[in-house]
Amino acid sequence: MNFFEEIAKISLETEAIKLSPESPFLWASGYRMPVYNDNRLLLGNSKHRQLITEGFKNIIRNKRINADVIAGTATAGIPPATSLANILETPLIYVRQSSKEHGMKNQIEGILHENQKVVVVEDLISTGGSVLEAVSKVREAGGKVDHCLSIFSYGFSKTQEQFKNAHCQLHHLLNFEELISLAIQNKSISFEQFILLQDWHADPFNWGIENGFDNTEG
Repeated sequence: MNFFEEIAKISLETEAIKLSPESPFLWASGYRMPVYNDNRLLLGNSKHRQLITEGFKNIIRNKRINADVIAGTATAGIPPATSLANILETPLIYVRQSSKEHGMKNQIEGILHENQKVVVVEDLISTGGSVLEAVSKVREAGGKVDHCLSIFSYGFSKTQEQFKNAHCQLHHLLNFEELISLAIQNKSISFEQFILLQDWHADPFNWGIENGFDNTEG
């Protein structure tokens, strides 16, 4: 099965991924971007959840990745990590964005033993900063992390470089270039929109200003 084709199809149908180069979205980073991703919209259908789980399992099998523990990133990475841990019958942990301020003040929830091989699961990779922070925290706690899985990745060159420097391999079910190639094939976007999206991907953080969009607009 071509998992990326099926995931691209359902992502566009459910609007888990929206493409709007003429009226870009304001990201939390403050930049205007012509694409928006919310993989939580895929949680509403059991078949969609199963497809993602099978896709991750396929990556682990084909890449011969050893996983003693599956780790989800809080919060959006927890549901796919849970489903994957269930099908692989492995322990599950999750990594908070910051340590709790009460109780044991944990940042990693669950049981992790020294030198266990951990695969980190994230729903979306953009710049990669948050998931690489989670990778770092698992390593500090004694886990060995060489692989990260994501449902969707924007595939920015800077992000790829950061993962390389962190000695962590990133595996995705769908990336941006695959998405727009399929979108133009099924006529979800026009050729003109395809070119705009390609231009954005080549220089995402300057694209908005260069195309006349004010990042400060509401």
